[in-house]
Amino acid sequence: MLVVDDEVGICESIAARLRAEGFDVELAFDGPSAVSRCAEIDPDLVVLDVMMPGFDGLEVCRRIQAVRPVPVLMLTARADETDMVIGLGVGADDYLSKPFSMRVLVARVQALLRRADRAESAARPVLLEFGDVVIDLTERRVRRTDQEVHLTRTEFDLIAYLAERPRAAIPRESLFEEIWGWGEGGGSRTVDSHVKALRRKLGPSVIRTVHGVGYAWDAPK
Repeated sequence: MLVVDDEVGICESIAARLRAEGFDVELAFDGPSAVSRCAEIDPDLVVLDVMMPGFDGLEVCRRIQAVRPVPVLMLTARADETDMVIGLGVGADDYLSKPFSMRVLVARVQALLRRADRAESAARPVLLEFGDVVIDLTERRVRRTDQEVHLTRTEFDLIAYLAERPRAAIPRESLFEEIWGWGEGGGSRTVDSHVKALRRKLGPSVIRTVHGVGYAWDAPK
C-alpha cells in the first residue's frame, strides 16, 4: 500500500495506523515520487492527498490509473465537492475530507480492498445488453455503440450492480453498502457523484433517479 501526502506528519501518522492494522505501507511526499513509487511497488491501494507539490493528487491518480486500475482513496482538505468530483472522474474510488477519523480511514481502506478482491474472484461469463450498451462482466468492460467506454473500478461495480437488477429501485444507502462496503452514513453524495459520471459517459437515461429512494437501471433492452 502507498500513502501519499506532502505533510510528513500526517503521512507518517496514517502509515503508523495502517501498519498497526497489519498493512505493509510505503510513503511518498510529492506527485512525481508517488508515480515513481507506484511503478516500483505495484501497490494494492493508494491513499492519496489532493494538494501536493510537483503535481497534484489528481494528476497522480490519472497517471497511475492509465497504467493499471488500482483502488485509490483521495484525501481532500476542501469543503466543497470540486476535488471529489474531479477525483472520481480521473479514477479515484472513494474520498475523505480532512480532518478525518483514523478509524474511518481504516474502515474505508478495508472496504476498498474487500471490494477489489470480490471483483477479481466473482467474474462471470455474462454479457448484459441494453440497447447500444453492452456490459461484459467477465472482462469488466462496457461498450456503447460499439465503442469502449473507460470506467473506473468503482463505476463498473456500480453499473454492474444496477444492470443486474433492471428496473429495481435501489436505495442510495444500499448501493453505498454494497459497492463501497461501508455501512455507516454519509455515502449519498459519493453515490450521486458516481451516477453523474456514469450518465456523462453512457447517456442521461440509463440510470433513473427514484426520488426519495435512490436509483434504478433504466436502459432499454
